[in-house]
Parts: sequence; C-alpha cells; structure tokens
Amino acid sequence: MKRRDSGSAWERGGFDETDTAQATVSDDGTLTSWNEGARRLLGHPSPDVVGRPAAELLADPGRATGAEARRARARLTRWHGTVALRHRDGRELPVPLLAHRRRPEGDWLLVTAAPRAEWPPESWNDALMQWAYTQSPCPMAIYDADMRLRKVNAEMARVTGLPETEIRGLRLSEIKGKLQSEQLEAAMRHVLTTGEPREVETQLRTGSGEMKEQAWSARFAPLQARDGRVYAVCMAAHDITDQYLARQRLLLLSAASERIGSTLDIDHTAQELADVCVPRLADYASIDLLDRLTQEEELPSGPLADPVVLRRAARQSIYEGCPESVVPLGKVDTYPKVSPMAECLVAGHPIIHASADPSIAEWGALKPERGQAIRRFGVHSIMSVPIRARGTTLGVAVFARHRTPEAFAQDDVVLAEEITTRAAVCVDNARRFTRERDTALALQRSLLPQTLPQPPAVEVASRYLPAGPYAGAGGDWFDVIPLSGARVALVVGDVVGHGIQASATMGRLRTAVRTLADVDLPPDELLTHLDDLVIHLAAETGAEEATGDVGATCLYAVYDPVSHRCSLAAAGHPAPALARPDGSVEFLPVPPGPPLGVGGLPFEAMETELPEDAVLALYTNGLMGGWDRDVDEGRLLLADALAHPCGSLNGTCDAVLRALLPGEGVLDDVALLLARTRALDAAHVATWDVPADPAWVARSRRNVTQRLTEWGLDEAVFTTELVVSELVTNAIRHAVPPIQLRLIHDHSLICEVTDSSSTAPHMRRARTFDEGGRGLLLVARLSQRWGSRQTAEGKTIWSEQTLPVGLPGELLDLDQLD
Repeated sequence: MKRRDSGSAWERGGFDETDTAQATVSDDGTLTSWNEGARRLLGHPSPDVVGRPAAELLADPGRATGAEARRARARLTRWHGTVALRHRDGRELPVPLLAHRRRPEGDWLLVTAAPRAEWPPESWNDALMQWAYTQSPCPMAIYDADMRLRKVNAEMARVTGLPETEIRGLRLSEIKGKLQSEQLEAAMRHVLTTGEPREVETQLRTGSGEMKEQAWSARFAPLQARDGRVYAVCMAAHDITDQYLARQRLLLLSAASERIGSTLDIDHTAQELADVCVPRLADYASIDLLDRLTQEEELPSGPLADPVVLRRAARQSIYEGCPESVVPLGKVDTYPKVSPMAECLVAGHPIIHASADPSIAEWGALKPERGQAIRRFGVHSIMSVPIRARGTTLGVAVFARHRTPEAFAQDDVVLAEEITTRAAVCVDNARRFTRERDTALALQRSLLPQTLPQPPAVEVASRYLPAGPYAGAGGDWFDVIPLSGARVALVVGDVVGHGIQASATMGRLRTAVRTLADVDLPPDELLTHLDDLVIHLAAETGAEEATGDVGATCLYAVYDPVSHRCSLAAAGHPAPALARPDGSVEFLPVPPGPPLGVGGLPFEAMETELPEDAVLALYTNGLMGGWDRDVDEGRLLLADALAHPCGSLNGTCDAVLRALLPGEGVLDDVALLLARTRALDAAHVATWDVPADPAWVARSRRNVTQRLTEWGLDEAVFTTELVVSELVTNAIRHAVPPIQLRLIHDHSLICEVTDSSSTAPHMRRARTFDEGGRGLLLVARLSQRWGSRQTAEGKTIWSEQTLPVGLPGELLDLDQLD
C-alpha cells in the first residue's frame, strides 16, 4: 500500500501547479492555452484543443454559441458555476468552474481544482476548523442556549484575563458584572430567539488589571443545526477603540464649535470652554486668564515669565459646586514657577503632570488646602494648556482627572489644544471688541521688537520715529536675528503706505523674515521667498491696483564674525552705509533689486569683508527723503554724522537723527539700525579636517577635549564630547567627504560639522530595540539650540551650548571691558 506523504507541497520541494486545471479562452471563444492540470481533468492533451473552439468541450455545445450567451459574456467580468464538460473518453463530467475576464474586452481565465491522487481525510478539515477557532487573532466565545459560556479561544482568554477553565458555565453578566454585559446578553437573547445576527458596540475594561477601557464591536451569530434550530451563539469581538475615540473627539470638537463663543463676554466664553470639556475630556477644569486681559495693557506675544498673575474666569467639575477648586471665581492669584499654570505659560506649550511629580507636591505644599484637595479627590493626572490666539497669550486651561482612571496622553493634548485654540479665538474676539479704540495703537507699538538681542557678533543700537499724527500707523521695521555659527542677520524693511493695513503687512513680513532666517537661507533666496509672500498678501487684499503698489522694500544682511564676511541683498531698498575704523564712510554697492511684490525678477547678493569696529548703518527712506532736499544731500549728511561718531552707538544714533531730521516732526516713518562689528580671532576658533574613517571619531573627541581644556572649559568637556561624537559619526556614516569639525568659543560654545552632502538631517524617534536613530535627539537634548544650514559646498550641522556660569573666557572679559 502506498504511504501518503503527510508533509505539505512546499515541504516536498514546491507547489504542484498541476493541482489546478487552467485554460484561457479568447473573446471569440477560442482556447488559447491548456495546462497539465486541464489534461488530467478532461484527458485532452494541449495540442488537441489549443486553437479550437472552447464550446466543443461542453456536453451541450449549443448553449455557448447563441447570441444571448454572447451578450451575457460581454456584460460579465467574472462568472462561477457548475458546467457539464465532455471528457476525452466521451463521458459527461460536471465541473465547478471559476472564470475571470483578465482585462476589459480581453480573454478569459478558467480555473478549477484538478483531481488529486490523494486527498486529506475529512478529519484534516475538522482539525483546520478547530485551529482556526482556537488560534484566531479575533477574540471569540461560544455560549449555549442558556447563554452560558462553553468555549473561548486563546485571544478571548487573553483579552478577558481569565482562563476558560475558570469561567466555563458562567453567563456574560456573571463574568464581568457590568451594565454593559446586560446589553450584550440582550443581544445574545435576541439571536437565540430569532436566529438573526446582531452587532453591538460597547465599552468595557478588559483584562485583569481593570485599567484601560476599550471600545468593542461584538457580533453575535447563531449556530444552527440542519433543522434550523439555534443551539448556541458565537460571539466575535473586534477592538474599535481607535475609531471610537476618534468619533468622540470629533463630537467634542463639534460641540466646542457650537457652544463656545455664543457671546462677546470674556468670562462667559471661558465658562463655555470649561463646560464643554467636563466630563468628556476631564473630571475638573479651571480657566485662568491674564489679569491684564481687561486692563489697558498690551498682552504678551510669547511665553511668559514666572510668577504669573491670573484671574479665575471659569471652572467646572463632575461634582456640583466644584469642590476641587480652592480659588474662587473672579479672584486674582499669583502662580509660582512650580504651578502647572506658570510652568505651562513659561514653556509656551502644554504640559502633563502626574500628581506624584515633585513640582505638584511642591505646588500643593505652598497652599495646604490645595494639597488636601488633590489627595482627597485622588487627582492623579493634570494637564495645562496655554490659551493663545493670533500669537497672543490670553491665559491657561488646567484639566484634572480623578474619577477617570486613565492618565492624560498625547492624543488628549492635541484635542485640548484644538478646543482651547477655538475658545481662545472667541476670547480674543471679545477682548478686541471691547478694546477696539486701542487697536491702532497696539499695532503701532508692535512695529518693532520691544528689545533687541545683543549678539556677540555685533553691538547694535536702533531708533524708530513714527510719522506725524495724521499719517497713521506705518510699516517700517528693523530686526536683529542671531543665527548659527555666531553669525547675525540685520534686517530693515519698509511697507508701502500707512495705516492698519501697512502695519499688519509689516508684522507678517517681519514674522516671515524671522522664520526664513531660522532656515538659514542666503539673503537673495530669502528675499525671493519674501517676494512671493508679498504677492500673496496683495492678492488677499482684493485690491484692484497693481501688485507693486501694495509691496515693500527690504535689506537683509548676514555678518560672520569668524570670517569677517558680510553678505547682503536688497529689494528696492537704499544701500547701507559703512563707517570704517579709520573714519572713512562708503555706501556699499548692493545690487538694488526690484521691490517686494513685483514678482518674476531675480535678487542678487553681494559679499564684502568688514573690519572689526566698523559701523554698518541700515535705514529706511524716511531718513533720507524730504521736500527740501534730495537723496544725495541726505547721503552726505549721513556720511558726515557717521564719520564723527559720538562715542557710543546710541549717541551716534541720536547724532544721525539730529543731522538729518532737525525738525520736530517727520513726513514718513524712520527706522535706523546701527551695528558695530566684532571679530572672533583664531584663539577662539578651532578647526579640524576629519577623514571619512570611523576611527577618527575618537580622535575628534580627543582634539575637542584638548582645546576645551586650553580654553578653560573643563566643565563642558563631557557634553561636548557627546555632541561631537554624534555629529562626526553621522557625517562619516551618511555624508560625503570632505568633512570638517569646528569649535567656536564665544558667549556660548558652538560645535559645527560640515560635509559635502546637501541632504538635510531630520530627527526621528527610535523604537525600543532600534540600534540607532537617537543621535540627533541626544544632540537636541544636550544643546541649547541646534540645526543645519546649507552651504555652497554642502551643509553644516551645528549645536550651541550655554557655557556653565563662572567659566573663564577671554572674550567675555573683553566684552566686560568694552
């Protein structure tokens, strides 16, 4: 007797294609291919049938040749059924056939299972069914006609946290003991009674930990005998938690859109925000707004400094009367840095705290009744979210959970930010409505930065004079933007026209320049992007005038104190003046370029070397122009004032204004920015060429350690070694030689790695068992700032560290002497 091979076809060396009978038929009914499986099925060898009508193989050939049959085939793309075919020996053979049209108006593929010498016994199919049930990734359970558990698969046992031996014979409500279980039993009873399947969505806490609530779609199907009687019910569960949470978030956002902002009352809007978030997002919510919100003060546009003075505008709780709150409505309170309110507003982004965090314990200790409330109600998770609208900080929303067991997660942060952003817009609209008469003044005060940074590359001083009282708010601005590698960007711009529209355009351009400067674009490329923005702004106004009539001018310069080089580009802006240390003054020949908003014309940059202690003067047209003098006369006056400086830069600024604007009023806004250059000598810069050899990573660390020791920066060695190791390793592994490492000892410590690859790095979050992917994340955590910039030859990745307090540094001493 032949022994049956129990192994699979794959285990025997590959699949047997002849187990499938396969043939193809053209659209006109001609057989075009015939495989060995088809020969085994019907006995016809391939040469006898290929090229002949397929209808000849039918037991009744006439059924396939009629016009009605041809029309039916033209409408179909797939067909299945049993067909009576004629075997080669003349007998009629019923064959289950599956036919596919392989392409529109193309041939047909006909397949069926060919007879096999040996078929697995029926017990094999029974075993497959048993394995499919027990090993299914879908949780499944079988309940008898008395709704008592008879069988669960492995996945259901894992989900419930209970083995089958301990719960067999119990009802669903006895296993979980929840109200949701009664809903499921009702569906099960319906299936047993009617034989109709049912599907129920429910939320249950699964597993033995009872910690996480999940949403499930439970489908109940009747198990019927041949007589149609239902003897049992099969329950299959599907985890739909993600879909359920997404729907709940959409519903909450929809409710927020409908309910928040029904009035222009600030406190009422804050209360609507708290009402929407409890209990759907939190068990308790408090809304604290800046005390300055209702006062005649301009609100901050960025993160705040602690301590923060806030007014309790609204609160809500799952408990009547909000017993968790220790601050009455309307009361002004001062919040220290350790409070979730101040920490969130100082950081400028949402923060999640556990009640066990040291800062929460310290915050609760400052006011005993607050700590008692946290312990009494079992508050375990706190989320604080800044309330910001249109770049303005209005207050903070604090959410707490005590009855809900799950702690706040990142998805909750995203949802809370979306809701508070919508509420913030409504609060801000109310604030603007009540302070409409002060809008123009607020815009005019926002023309310039409140304070200018003092980067180590330059010493700066500035003046801004608005036009006369009848001209309205203007659009002149200037900025000083620290860049990577100790460089600095100097910006002066002038928006055409006056009034609120000009001020608003100026604000957007200034923000755009800062954003583009952060990307480290060359001056000509930055102006090209700014030109596109002005064109879009002009289109948004809907004005009928030409685009150039609502444009702007701008001068953008980048100075590098290491190379002493300055790169400049202008968009229709006056050329800057350069006063050298020897007293000579010249106007740099910067290619003027078209004004912003004209579009389609290129910008050109120039580069020049600036000596140390030179003064670069950037200004707007208002300084030069006048009804009683031309631009050339204004240039002579400016050059004379710069050639005879008054000691400090501030004194020189005043001298320039006295020389060019002797009257009490000005016809146009005037912006003046003076920058005295500083230089970093070779003693504060160290550069090494790094071969593309992993062995040089250790050599680079030794070089850095030695140089930091020479600079007296021993306390910065450990951190800098880690940064250098990561940046040099990445360059060797992923970049293109030549590779160069540079250290700059300034007010901070800058580490740069330059290579010839133009591919920009990006930080990713490595998974738990990943071997790499944490390098840039480590650099970011160890650095005050980090980033990359494109160069003519490739790119530079840089990291900037704040020097520990008290570290010696020759440059710092020189600055103090200045």
